Amino acid sequence: MPETKSEAQRLQNLWGGEFGDAYNERNKNAYDKRAGFWKKLLPELSVKSVLEIGCNVGGNLRWMHPPMEWHDIYGIDINLDALRRLHEEFPAINAIKAAAQNLPFRDGFFDLTFTTGVLIHQPEESLAAVMSEIVRCSKRYVLCMEYFADKTEEVPYRGHEGALFRRDYGALYRKNHSELSLVKEGYLSAEEGFDRLTWWLFEKR
Repeated sequence: MPETKSEAQRLQNLWGGEFGDAYNERNKNAYDKRAGFWKKLLPELSVKSVLEIGCNVGGNLRWMHPPMEWHDIYGIDINLDALRRLHEEFPAINAIKAAAQNLPFRDGFFDLTFTTGVLIHQPEESLAAVMSEIVRCSKRYVLCMEYFADKTEEVPYRGHEGALFRRDYGALYRKNHSELSLVKEGYLSAEEGFDRLTWWLFEKR
């Protein structure tokens, strides 16, 4: 459907351009408090490879080493400025320009795939495809960290409509992917560096 592609492309252009560049600059020092969450979760999972979809400047991926080796840490983003910043600070991380609807990896390539505040920026037309790609590329775990609402609600975002949606992402994963089982879930506050995110950790059967 042409309208589906145009809406997804509109948001890709938004985040891939100056709007996304400004986001990078605003949040460049916003990730130091995230270490606690990752240093607790990762040893529990014993994962050896990871992909973050929408990695931005590496605010999460920087905490993956240790326990993972740098060459097993991957991130994709559509914003070249974010990828440049990530590469300059952490050159050993695999930072790749790619869209979430078509991930350039084979099935089950990663032990863990995840998003942090990325599905909230997907329109309804592309959301299912993006979530399917995330599940496809995971061998064992899928982690979803997003703004929660019982029903889909659009939130105005810095003067743009159709750019941010709160949803029950955990329920959507369970509904559309029977191969996933919920392991645990929780909430992360702004004081923990995550700005009021609900998270769900799934294991893939």
